[in-house]
Parts: sequence; C-alpha cells; structure tokens
Amino acid sequence: MDRPLMKMKFFLQKPSEEATSADLPIAQDLVDTLEVHRATCVGMAANMIGQRKRIIAVIDEDGSALVMLNPALVWGKDSYRTEEGCLSLMGVRPATRYGRVCVKWQDETLRSHERVFTGRVAQAIQHEIDHCNGVLI
Repeated sequence: MDRPLMKMKFFLQKPSEEATSADLPIAQDLVDTLEVHRATCVGMAANMIGQRKRIIAVIDEDGSALVMLNPALVWGKDSYRTEEGCLSLMGVRPATRYGRVCVKWQDETLRSHERVFTGRVAQAIQHEIDHCNGVLI
C-alpha cells in the first residue's frame, strides 16, 4: 500500500527499532511507496512512511527494489562529498558518502546477506541507513 510521506523532523531524527518477521507488511508498503515515487526517488527507509523500523528499500543496479531488514554498514572506502535530496525534506544538502561499501542485512525470509555496493546504489543505501539511525542530511 502506498503510504503518506513522513516529514516531521522530530520523528525522523529518532533511531529505528530492529525489524522482525512481524514487520514484513511494512517492508511491502515501503516498496509500494517507493514504486509510486520511483521517478524522483531511488531509496526509502521505513521511518519515511511513519514506521520506526530498520527497513530500507533501494532501487538496485537491475532496476528492481532491494529490501533490506536491519541493514548495517560493515565498511566504506573512497569517501567523497556530494549533495543529496530527500523526499521527507525540502531542498538538497551536503553529505559525505563512500563510493564503495560493504553492507550486511536480512532479506524478507530473515536470511543474512553481506555484499559490496558501489556508485548510486551505495550512496542510496548509506542515505537510508542514516535514516534508520535518525541521521538527516
């Protein structure tokens, strides 16, 4: 289900709770909402739809939505400065990101994964993990 976007900073700045199998409907709503905003958005975190759970969805290299429960940055390399926008905030802001990251997460079956990402997908994942941690750009 397409959910309204959360824009209240006080809500977005609070860290999210660990996701469990009971939160899988939130993951589906997150993907549905991301699809509605695909023209202007490459990733979303659950708190952006009003759910304070550690769930993100990003558009992967192949154009499909990759859902990550409890994502965590393992390491990052090749830092750079950039500017990012966010559907929950007005305008663009400076951010420091890594060009190459290793991320661990669980999929919708709660199976653990660890993978290296680069480029736009790496940047989107970092932005959304920041959301999970209550960090706004």
